[in-house]
Amino acid sequence: MEMTTRNSHPDAKADDRNCDGLVNSNGDTTEITVSLSHPGKRISPIEGGSLYRLRDRKFLLEDKRRLCAWGLGTAVLGILLMILHAELCPIVYPPDSIYALSINGLISVSTGCLLILVLAFHYKDVQLFIIDHNQVDWRIAMTTNRVLGISLELLVCAIHPVGTYLAPGAEPPAMETPGTNTPFDANSTSTPLCLCSSPMEAWLEVELLLSGLMFLRLYLVHRAILLHSKVLLSASYRSIGSLNNINFTFRFVLKVLMNKYPARTLMVFIIFFWFSAAWMLRLCERQLQVVTGDMGIALWLIAITFLTVGYGDVSPKTSCGKVVCLFTGVMGVACTAMLVAVVTKKLALNKGEKHVHFFMMDIQLSKEFFLTTSQRDFPLAHIAFSFLHSSLDPDFRRSPS
Repeated sequence: MEMTTRNSHPDAKADDRNCDGLVNSNGDTTEITVSLSHPGKRISPIEGGSLYRLRDRKFLLEDKRRLCAWGLGTAVLGILLMILHAELCPIVYPPDSIYALSINGLISVSTGCLLILVLAFHYKDVQLFIIDHNQVDWRIAMTTNRVLGISLELLVCAIHPVGTYLAPGAEPPAMETPGTNTPFDANSTSTPLCLCSSPMEAWLEVELLLSGLMFLRLYLVHRAILLHSKVLLSASYRSIGSLNNINFTFRFVLKVLMNKYPARTLMVFIIFFWFSAAWMLRLCERQLQVVTGDMGIALWLIAITFLTVGYGDVSPKTSCGKVVCLFTGVMGVACTAMLVAVVTKKLALNKGEKHVHFFMMDIQLSKEFFLTTSQRDFPLAHIAFSFLHSSLDPDFRRSPS
């Protein structure tokens, strides 16, 4: 509180704005002034800095969302180019042609762009951590878990086929059909595997492994879903979540999606997993030129394995194909359990339906109790009551006399 004192002569004119003062015995007027703003409540540079931090936090979230979307698009582009190269070579062009080199070059360029986008995303994430925790040194944010996570992401995103650059200009080995000594021809069940131009069979295994591991880049899907979800963008969700100590992670967003759109979410995941696993099985089985190297047969094998049926008409022949089928069976059991839970929830009565059902059951039990009691204690009243209800309601169920 701020107080000021002013002494004036008796003959001085009173100021209209200072008419609330106190007059002492000597005629002096003491003016008391109360400050409307406490010194601690004034707008200080600290509060201005808080406003700037909120603005910077908003911009950083938008930058993270944009970088994540670009990173996911670049990862999907690299996977599509890898699938295109595996399907077109050697049917359309030979492995040592300029087309193969161009497509592999595009895959490498997309991989480099993806690594840059991942680094930029984590740079924005560190800046956001500094703003949220009011820190001044970025090294505080670089914990052991964060460093290991960034290194693992860079390793996963850097995986792509590199055999074209390491052994160019060589012809791939002639594939033989099972049980014969003749080279593979165009009338066989599936096209030969052509992922690199090296004549060594070990390079084919390495290229096969690198091509399959490129699907690990799809881990960016969960990050994109989290950053673009309405749960994270809503201020109400964040406020209530902070009061209840809820962390807005992908697990929380997935639970929200499964509660709001259970059938749609589960269907999208099953269809995407079905086609991805079928193509990976086809990629694994093509090196032996067996029947499961065909896309249609691979889709059938993945479907019966996912549903845990297992007719036994077809089976994988390679170790890679067996691993894919094993993983498909595990995911099939998990998705079947979730499907049963979703169907059970859809068939269950809601709150209003339960109220109506239980109310009618109570009425029916009350009728049966009244009829039983009246039949034992008042036989004539029981007969009259039964006759009255049977005349009004033909479906009325009488108790046995």
